[in-house]
Amino acid sequence: MDGSQPYNPRTVEEVFRDFKSRRAGIIKALTTDVEEFYQRCDPEKENLCLYGLPNEQWEVNLPAEEVPPELPEPALGINFARDGMPEKDWLALVAVHGDAWLLAVAFYFGARFGFDKTDRKRLFNMINDLPTIFEVVSGAAKKQVKEKSTVSNHSSSKSKSNSKVIAKEPQPKYPKASTQDDDEEGLDEEDEEEHGDTLCGSCGENYAADEFWICCDICERWFHGLCVKITPARAEHIKQYKCPDCTTNKRARQ
Repeated sequence: MDGSQPYNPRTVEEVFRDFKSRRAGIIKALTTDVEEFYQRCDPEKENLCLYGLPNEQWEVNLPAEEVPPELPEPALGINFARDGMPEKDWLALVAVHGDAWLLAVAFYFGARFGFDKTDRKRLFNMINDLPTIFEVVSGAAKKQVKEKSTVSNHSSSKSKSNSKVIAKEPQPKYPKASTQDDDEEGLDEEDEEEHGDTLCGSCGENYAADEFWICCDICERWFHGLCVKITPARAEHIKQYKCPDCTTNKRARQ
């Protein structure tokens, strides 16, 4: 099974990279690929699990047959609860179980390869610096960023004409998206501190000034261009950008 291929990271850094990759895959399933994920979790099928893979992809599949399995297994039978509660609540439940599974896998590797107290603490701190899958899916991570930004704004004497702008006000040809040009980005240390906790609505990673980002005009979340497959050149021709979630929700209402 792809979800439990024998892949054995041996250092704290390798385990953390594995954690981030599997986490990105699950977040993708529950956000940008949510329509496909929903369809794959047919309650008429057998017990299904959601696996985050080391290549940042995801998979819905049956659990491993071998006992004990190569890796800890995710929550079993997520498809059975799909139609028994509102979709938002179901996705939140899957997200919580995804967080628990990721921690189990990470510390399984830590135990297997003899991480000492210092290594385990360092691994946990690295993991804890990231928002949980549940926080990303439920929007709690976005709310926390807004609260931090509000506190920062109160302490800053700098007035901003547009609260959605993360980097320098982009050139008109980029619709509400930050630019990569170092000479024009105009970020000082105060801006870096203020917006450093901004999270991508797709992968949940932090804002970085050297990456191309674009903001959804509907839900006002920011995304890496790579995560939503938008390039700066393509952004020039977009008058109103809708992220994959908002596009999917609009189709569902029709």
